[in-house]
Amino acid sequence: MFRLEKVFQNDDKFFIFNSNLIKCLSIFIMFYLFSILEKNSIYEVFNYKIYRDSDYFIFSILSVLIFYLLSVILFKSHKNFFYYNNNIIKKDFGCLLISLLISILILKFYINKNINTNFIVLIFFLFINLFFFQKLINKSYSFLVKKNFIQKNILLIGSYENIKKVLNEKKNEIYIYKCCIIIDKNKNEIKKIRTDLRVPIFNFDEDIRSLLEYHSLGQIWILKDNKLNLEKTLNIVIKYSVDIIILNLLKVEKNSNLINSKYHFENYEISKFYGINLLLKIILDKILSLFFLFITSPLLLLSSVLIYFEDGFPIFFTQDRTGWDGRRFKIYKLRTLKNIKFIKTDQVTKGDSRLLTIGKFLRKFSIDELPQFLNVLKGDMSIVGPRPHMVQHDIYYSNLFNQFLKRNKANPGLTGWAQVHGLRGPTNDFKLMERRMEYDLWYLNNWSIFLDLRIILKTFVIIFKHKGV
Repeated sequence: MFRLEKVFQNDDKFFIFNSNLIKCLSIFIMFYLFSILEKNSIYEVFNYKIYRDSDYFIFSILSVLIFYLLSVILFKSHKNFFYYNNNIIKKDFGCLLISLLISILILKFYINKNINTNFIVLIFFLFINLFFFQKLINKSYSFLVKKNFIQKNILLIGSYENIKKVLNEKKNEIYIYKCCIIIDKNKNEIKKIRTDLRVPIFNFDEDIRSLLEYHSLGQIWILKDNKLNLEKTLNIVIKYSVDIIILNLLKVEKNSNLINSKYHFENYEISKFYGINLLLKIILDKILSLFFLFITSPLLLLSSVLIYFEDGFPIFFTQDRTGWDGRRFKIYKLRTLKNIKFIKTDQVTKGDSRLLTIGKFLRKFSIDELPQFLNVLKGDMSIVGPRPHMVQHDIYYSNLFNQFLKRNKANPGLTGWAQVHGLRGPTNDFKLMERRMEYDLWYLNNWSIFLDLRIILKTFVIIFKHKGV
């Protein structure tokens, strides 16, 4: 629902950042509780004045700040939670010990405050507290992985030996190998070796777009060695929407930020939509969707009543559209066409005889699009992004334009960079679709939260300036 797997798709910096904040907060809380409970009952626990007047007030602030700074300095380069978590208890204990010692020296020689004898008991509790919260963080990460919130579904491409090697090796639990494409075996040979591998085997002759959708894939790993024609392989997969990573199996070492703790890798084609910026976009989407649904609810109710009186049920129209990584979803709209049989893939044009009387008005001011805020709340769409097309149209235009499926490297949107430049309505002209695609790709390559806000503001002007179908 919240696209957490995309937030963590390319690195774990966001989770590591929050882990450090949680540990700093836990240290502060322990100082706070100890300063009050040292001489008072538990009933005084919310009496902030006791903490402020205690000997631990300045000491706690100094210790927490120094601990945080040490954590940032030591762990700022970590992108992989498993490397960050290696001997993390020892690292945290070391940071805490250093921060306490520095704080003691500052208090002793600069502020001239004495340290209470109970300080030893406090230090003991601080270390116990830090140990407990690190275990809690580890459990939380494992929960997110096991519940498939942040797992990375992967397609492996390479020689039979390399794929078998990677499948049989110990891997980080966040990686899930869903299927593979073997480059050095023909169809008859593949039939014989299917039982050797634990994942489905495919080839380049099959519809990779459907393959990516069916297995909910988010990454393609190309296993680079002397047998692989890297340029040829990239020319085949580059047009698809999922992230492409090249693993160098010829270079193995133990170091930080390696895949499965040993393989160097290159992020060849990676979506910009991940990490804390994506989380902010998701939060903004949810807040604005709830807000717009609330303020437009009378309009939605009135429109629903008018649709019913003119043409009965259903009020809403649903259709399969292409989402992030090519995954299908049901888009919601207010029904603007008559309840008659017609070819579903035929786009609505100006003066279309299928339009309801109220439908013309709804489409003119894009009121029929308002139920898509429900798609945003579900996580299928964003407020800003490339407009989603019918699956059949995606297949058709992907055969005309090699870059077309790259539009699916983010959640589709209610509005987008193309729409605020006047590219709205039907797309029967392939030149028009090519222009729309170019605007969408520019957006994906230059995305920022501020660009989203700019597009949202411009959309209100465009709706009334260009009252198209």
